[in-house]
Amino acid sequence: MIIKRPPQFRLYTDNQRPMTMTDNFAIELTDIDKRFGAVHANNKVCLQVKRGNIHGIVGENGAGKSTLMSILYGFYQADAGQIDVLGQAYTFTDSHQAIAAGIGMVHQHFMLVENFTVLENVILGSEGGALLAHGLAAARKELTRLGDEYGLKVDLDATIDTLSVGLQQRVEILKALYKGAKILILDEPTGVLTPQETEELFRIFGALKQQGVTIMLITHKLREIMSITDQVSVMRAGQMVAHRDTQATSREELAELMVGRKVLLQVNKKPGNGRAPLLKVKRLSVSDSQGIERLKDVSFELRAGEVLGVAGVSGNGQTELLEALSGIVPMTSGAIEVLGFKMDAKHPLTPDRLRELGLAHVPEDRHRMGLITDFSASESALLGYHTDPKINSGIWLSNRKVEANCQALMQSFDVRPADPHLKSANFSGGNQQKLILAREMERNPEVLLIGQPTRGVDIGAIEFIHQRIIDMRDAGKAVLLVSVELDEIMSVSDRIIVLCDGEISGRIDAADADERTLGMMMANALDPIDPLQTMDDQHASSQQASSQETQA
Repeated sequence: MIIKRPPQFRLYTDNQRPMTMTDNFAIELTDIDKRFGAVHANNKVCLQVKRGNIHGIVGENGAGKSTLMSILYGFYQADAGQIDVLGQAYTFTDSHQAIAAGIGMVHQHFMLVENFTVLENVILGSEGGALLAHGLAAARKELTRLGDEYGLKVDLDATIDTLSVGLQQRVEILKALYKGAKILILDEPTGVLTPQETEELFRIFGALKQQGVTIMLITHKLREIMSITDQVSVMRAGQMVAHRDTQATSREELAELMVGRKVLLQVNKKPGNGRAPLLKVKRLSVSDSQGIERLKDVSFELRAGEVLGVAGVSGNGQTELLEALSGIVPMTSGAIEVLGFKMDAKHPLTPDRLRELGLAHVPEDRHRMGLITDFSASESALLGYHTDPKINSGIWLSNRKVEANCQALMQSFDVRPADPHLKSANFSGGNQQKLILAREMERNPEVLLIGQPTRGVDIGAIEFIHQRIIDMRDAGKAVLLVSVELDEIMSVSDRIIVLCDGEISGRIDAADADERTLGMMMANALDPIDPLQTMDDQHASSQQASSQETQA
């Protein structure tokens, strides 16, 4: 709905003051206010986004970014405030009105029908009436034009399930442009892309910008903010606390504005001291319930006193690797040796037994495997360890000891609120993650398997978690780190292996790694690796290191 608005003066606090007001804005948000019960998600938020620019929005989890974008796209209605789009004032009650106003949104999780073609996905919901063939022909012509104009070429007759993640994202952008979007909102657009796909996406951003499209980019990756945006706005605790021209700021300043204190962006660590292997994996293969091979002939060693990073785009076998190593899913073939104990397809070790041996596992998906959301925090804090004699007499659990255990974990990892009785579902995603990390890491395991440790975690907590991982390494523990964040992999790891389509496509020392090289490995663009030869090389290196330690 378009609303005629009278001329008015606008007053801002110093930390909310946007750029000088002109008619050259694609988006103007004035005093946007939104509450969810006692939570003040947006507190008089003001924002101006220049036409034809790329504008970044950054902030910690819970800062109010998603709420603000949901209001702009019509998912939520603001309790108060004003929205201006391309010079017109609007009140959006649903996303259709936002689309009609020229706003398109590309969600973090794509909204595509996998067994439909690209063309069918794009026109879904706007087929063109009863004459479908006519609508398809017109859409094909328009999409060909858009693909040529913006460098977004994709096979219109390909089904979505045959396309790479990067091409699926192109389809989402094409959908928005086809519906007339002049403003694109992208939520964490590079989370599942290789570095090469990210470069290609940024090229597309440049082409869109040249054609006058305004882009709003929501991301926690400050390096990307610095490389692609023209302006950036920072949110903290529901308020807009700063606006900056990107070229006039830095990652360090943005991190400090987000958290409210100085943040160490690089992990402070000494060189690793890899010792005898605590985990040996030889020709490991895993198939899913349909018989599809998800992990193929994987071999590596994990040594005491090192962090071994596992990089790769999500869905390339990382989950299956963690679950096989922790005894959750059976292996099809191959062998695993953990702390001197061997297991294979015919002689598996249960998760309970592996925990007893000194192996801990932080799963990638905290909701599916990390905790039970209907349980209290104190109950979630002992999942897998409920038979511990410290809290279990053999007959029943001691409620007092269970709560004390949870309280200690919360204090150690700064879980907020520090309430053992609070339902697990009522914690933020970041605090749920910290509770799981505390549960597994405070057990002082010899081998830690950790998947996506900082997913959904605030930048300040990321600093803390990384340091705890390094502390474990320095204490002689072995850590297997699975992450889609290449900055995290390169910063925390000592050595890196890369998975592509269930196979190891590359191995490299972290000191020698860079995004481009890892991206090539993630795309399987390097020469194939003989896993047995690599294992022999690793064994020889390990023996040499042990010999040097003995001599010393």
